[in-house]
Amino acid sequence: MNSLILRTLAPVITLLMIVFSVFVTLRGHNSPGGGFIGGLLAASGVALYALAFGVEAARRLLRLHPLTIAAAGLILSALSGMVSAIYGVPYMTGLWFDIGIPVSTVMSFDIGVYLVVVGAFSSILLTLEEKEDE
Repeated sequence: MNSLILRTLAPVITLLMIVFSVFVTLRGHNSPGGGFIGGLLAASGVALYALAFGVEAARRLLRLHPLTIAAAGLILSALSGMVSAIYGVPYMTGLWFDIGIPVSTVMSFDIGVYLVVVGAFSSILLTLEEKEDE
């Protein structure tokens, strides 16, 4: 898309969408929101950036291949569930730890879901945008 307004505003709007997606993700384990909705917001920001600057610029923005991001999120989510097995409680039981700040396996699971959604949807959206350019 060749719009001066879109190219001017896209970096700012993308940054705001990603920051808001992180807020929604971290807020989600206690309130409405969570990794899935946050991931959709971030992937939408990547899609907006791709519309303004092209697919290659959006891939540079991500720095990693989208499926690598999704795989890392899947591993993090699975490991979050396995921590409970180490403590002898059922798989995916939420546990809290204090490492200077309180963290939980629920939070790490949400972050894993966030990464899976960002990676998977970004991959799909960027592939569709590439097909459109052909």
